[in-house]
Amino acid sequence: MTNYLARRLLIAIPSLLGISVILFTILALAPGDPFEELATNPAIPPDVRAHLRASLGLDDPIHLRYWSWLTAMLRGEWGYSFISRIPVDQLILQRLPTTIAVIGLAQIVALCIALPVGVYAATRPYSVFDQVANTLAFIGFSLPTFFTGLLLILLFSIHLDWLPFVFRTDIEATGWRWWWEMLRQTIMPIMVLGLFQGAAWTRYVRAATLDVIRLDHVTTARAKGLPESRITILHVVRNAMIPVVTLVALQMPAVFGGAIVTEQIFRIPGIGSLLVTSILSNDTPVIMAVTFVFAILVIFFNLVADILYGWLDPRISYR
Repeated sequence: MTNYLARRLLIAIPSLLGISVILFTILALAPGDPFEELATNPAIPPDVRAHLRASLGLDDPIHLRYWSWLTAMLRGEWGYSFISRIPVDQLILQRLPTTIAVIGLAQIVALCIALPVGVYAATRPYSVFDQVANTLAFIGFSLPTFFTGLLLILLFSIHLDWLPFVFRTDIEATGWRWWWEMLRQTIMPIMVLGLFQGAAWTRYVRAATLDVIRLDHVTTARAKGLPESRITILHVVRNAMIPVVTLVALQMPAVFGGAIVTEQIFRIPGIGSLLVTSILSNDTPVIMAVTFVFAILVIFFNLVADILYGWLDPRISYR
């Protein structure tokens, strides 16, 4: 296991370097300038604009700018936002708790829906429950999140006036009242994302369970007279989870990245909305930091998925 982890980490280093080079080059060559407003402002002298660009290294060659960024990242210095002049790491940490609370809970809701529904539907193929579950799953992941989000806002916020549709961080309450208000304003975005992901994952869980349920070792377990519930839990679900683990692991970086569309609909101040704002304002330090963190998370959760494979299936060895 230790040698396997060491090899994977050594492979991850050149992968991350290559990703960082591509991201930095694309952002450096992209049209737009974060100081475009300063250039069109007659109140700011040209020498001040030139000095500001020189101090930030924007006029240096791309390879020098990349080397400066890389060495700063290795020292733990993520740079400063061009727009807000706040350290990038501080800006991300301000948004991270909200993103984890809303998007993370949505992933948990999706798993709580997909695992039992998908497994139960696969153990009773073509039954009424299976057909209803498949129909609802198709409807769930066919409807985009912005459409279902607007439907929930119209129903629960406009017509029934039960839930707020704008996420607020400045709730004027304390104690249990504060927690209740936070819960009320997170219900709709959590359900929008949870139902969308849960519908898609239900199909994967059902397909993976159907593949395993027909294998010889499951037939042998039934021939031995084992209870059906024990066969499903020990012999079917555990092996069926291997492709599902891959799917969930690749989706986990979205927990930190946030759901951009949903955050825009409900005005959630998460990392997804931060990325959109940074792209619109050409705030390249923030864009580079957020996208590079995404790349790190993708590699990390792929490693986690590979480790879980060995736990789910003892036949898989770490070599």
